Amino acid sequence: MTASHKAIRSSGWKTDFLIGFPDGLFLLFFATQVVQTFPLEVQTFYNIQLCILAAGSLLVMYSAYQANKGDAQHDSALLSDDERRKLEHLDINDHTIAQIADEMQKDAVQWETTLQQEQVVETTFSRSRAVMSAVFTAIFFLLGGILSVGPYLSNENFPAASQTSMMLVFLGLTIFSFIKAKVTSQRPLPIVIRYWLMGAGVWCGAWLLHRIF
Repeated sequence: MTASHKAIRSSGWKTDFLIGFPDGLFLLFFATQVVQTFPLEVQTFYNIQLCILAAGSLLVMYSAYQANKGDAQHDSALLSDDERRKLEHLDINDHTIAQIADEMQKDAVQWETTLQQEQVVETTFSRSRAVMSAVFTAIFFLLGGILSVGPYLSNENFPAASQTSMMLVFLGLTIFSFIKAKVTSQRPLPIVIRYWLMGAGVWCGAWLLHRIF
């Protein structure tokens, strides 16, 4: 990997927060809502949730590092000459190859537009920045997860803890939405509605699992 390899598309802790916090909140919200109905000992429930939280944070950390690291072999989103030759060796006709190249170009334009809308910038790869971004993403993931599972850790009355958790989750989603709106220069109401609907969808998914099992 060369020093000029552009891989990190990040605006610092803001990007890490926008990625890590909702992932942790939604994952643990779903996990607590599903697992609490099983006939488990309290400590077993805690162990399961803490394992999910730890495993999720490690996975998010690894994913964030890999995303920041990028791939020098795929810097260009367009169809390269080498890739074109490989397609030709597969006996794919020129019309189909042209369609593939056109779709890749459209995807590249859409991706760059998304980066601009989210105010994400490209910089040269730095291992220290990639590691720092991965750590902060994991921390924000843990913060979101603790917001969901925290009430259960402080109250063994799971029905009451579930209500507290749900209140904190939607409060957290509201605050997160306003922060995201500020960071991305968007109107807050559509973002609040979108994340509330996502939270309601997670709860409905857990409820459906209860009904099925």
